[in-house]
Amino acid sequence: MAEVPLDVPVDVPTDVPTAARVYDVMLNGKDNFAVDRAVAEASLKIMPELRDIALHNRAILHRVVRYLVAEEGVTQFLDLGSGLPTARNTHEVAHEIDPSARVVYVDIDPIVLAHGRAILADNPNTTVVTADLRDPRSVLEHREVRRLLDFSAPVCVLLCGILHHLADDERPGEIVETLRRAVPSGSFFFITNFTRLGDAPESVALEKQLLEQLGTGRVRTPAELAAFFEGLEILSPGLVPLPLWRPDEPVLDAGTVDVRFMTGGVGRKP
Repeated sequence: MAEVPLDVPVDVPTDVPTAARVYDVMLNGKDNFAVDRAVAEASLKIMPELRDIALHNRAILHRVVRYLVAEEGVTQFLDLGSGLPTARNTHEVAHEIDPSARVVYVDIDPIVLAHGRAILADNPNTTVVTADLRDPRSVLEHREVRRLLDFSAPVCVLLCGILHHLADDERPGEIVETLRRAVPSGSFFFITNFTRLGDAPESVALEKQLLEQLGTGRVRTPAELAAFFEGLEILSPGLVPLPLWRPDEPVLDAGTVDVRFMTGGVGRKP
């Protein structure tokens, strides 16, 4: 994918950090501002493993998309909270196996829309839209989403590293339920979330400090993550630390913070 300079809409403040751009910093991207880099650097001081965690999150996305296209025949993806385009995006991984696969990227950050449209202008099977995941109906009813995706056929809904940016009062479980009801049988959900390291006071304090720095989010227990998969058949190997989901290579140490701090999995709607 050709590199495109970051296009900033004139009405977008560049002195307010966003999750998409902080994540871009963690992935060693270039599409971010000083305020995003400051948040990333402060967060890394609290948890130095965050950059590796972001890379693990990206790597499992690639493995999941590759598996679903190659083994399950999935050709439609709704990538929610997709963030800024970076190396090997969802559509690139899917198109390596099936060039007809269709991908819709959704993010609340208008810079994602501007930058994504510039990159995807010549790709008829991929688009990017600005919508708020907290209002899932606005996503599902968006004309670009409806134009590109056929909701009478299976769709994979990607919620990769986005639900932990939602607090409980933003009702993430209801959001997932609305999305689940909107897609047909045979559809898939891929979800990853920050996961509680333990009940020790130092672990709880670390998580609290990190979320205060990031300004948003909720670290969840394995049981709370599993609740997002209610009504779905969870694929093997289950809900596991990200590097342990069908790894391309053996994981030598599964006990480190970078391995354990995010958990995820894939569920199929029966």
